[in-house]
Amino acid sequence: MTAAADVADARSGILRESLLAGLSPEGLAETYATPLYVYDLDLVERQVRALVAILPAAFDLAYAVKANPSLAVVSFIGKLGVGADVASAGELETARRAGIQANRIVVTGPGKEDAELRSAVQAGVRAITVESVGELERLERIAAAAGQPVPVLLRANVPSVARLEPVRIIGDEGAGKFGMDAADLHRAARTGTASPYLEPLGIHGFGASNLLDADALADHAAWTMDLAREVAMAAGFRLRLVDIGGGLGIPYGADERPLDLDRLGRRLAGMAAEWEADPVTRDARVLVEPGRFLVGPAGAYLCRVVDAKAVGDSTVVILDGGIHHLLRPALIGQEHRVELLPRTPRAPRNGPPDAAAAAADLAVTIAGPLCTGLDILATRAVMSTP
Repeated sequence: MTAAADVADARSGILRESLLAGLSPEGLAETYATPLYVYDLDLVERQVRALVAILPAAFDLAYAVKANPSLAVVSFIGKLGVGADVASAGELETARRAGIQANRIVVTGPGKEDAELRSAVQAGVRAITVESVGELERLERIAAAAGQPVPVLLRANVPSVARLEPVRIIGDEGAGKFGMDAADLHRAARTGTASPYLEPLGIHGFGASNLLDADALADHAAWTMDLAREVAMAAGFRLRLVDIGGGLGIPYGADERPLDLDRLGRRLAGMAAEWEADPVTRDARVLVEPGRFLVGPAGAYLCRVVDAKAVGDSTVVILDGGIHHLLRPALIGQEHRVELLPRTPRAPRNGPPDAAAAAADLAVTIAGPLCTGLDILATRAVMSTP
């Protein structure tokens, strides 16, 4: 018996009619052993095409490599014409090995060491996002030593998402950790404009993770562009790039509705027309950094059930894979969809069902094999046979 913890859309995605990307889970398990990740690259391409179709002409895409740094996945996305958003020297190397040209890579991350900044400068990336005045000063010294100007984005500490409501903090997006406040943002812009080794392009503003509200995403884009316009005019540099981050969400729960791409496209088109008519913003490209939206629905974590038992009033199912491969459920307390997948072809049952099969109709705890109570993937999973 094989269990798959789907890492994305609770209603579709890679799992269709008990198959993963049209392939037998049992066959995959026998061929590659478990646990393993399975990805449907055709579905990744459909996600990319769907997003590109609704974006105005002035918008570019840079895949957030942190969402899935698999070389095969990054390479495939790069071949679709998508750039890369990288947050470490390792991710930069991955993007380059995947064939993504440096002028389509932006470097982000709140803790960039000097060696990482040097690697980005040497690579000639599209832009380096600067998180603080101190980081800007370090980057200026590195650029001066290299004897070349470096394109930079100044990251704003975004106090809100969309309609200036409190940030939706989901796990790894700590309020106050990213970017600069207004005073430092303007100070950094003036420093960058005056320096022969820094080339300010615009602003980076990231609002939240996994948003399913098209209006919230559009409002955040408008807010970021307004801020970029203000900063560029005050510092006296030409606005050429505005990075609105990612945040495009996918539904995890059965009660969540997918992001309305058509509505998002209509909102962005209206704003793009206004920006094009404004002499300050008309030359600016807008960068979007989707991550999970592109790869989440296309992936599954495939495991075998190795044991099932009753513990008091609870049923516990033990898998051969756990949080050492799929950390997110334990890290942020957000459970993922779990499905019990039948053997193919399904064997006839002449006797009583075994313990794992009996658990199929129960709300069970799904746990991994690690010797720690933290290794829990789900606590209320209904392992319904598809």
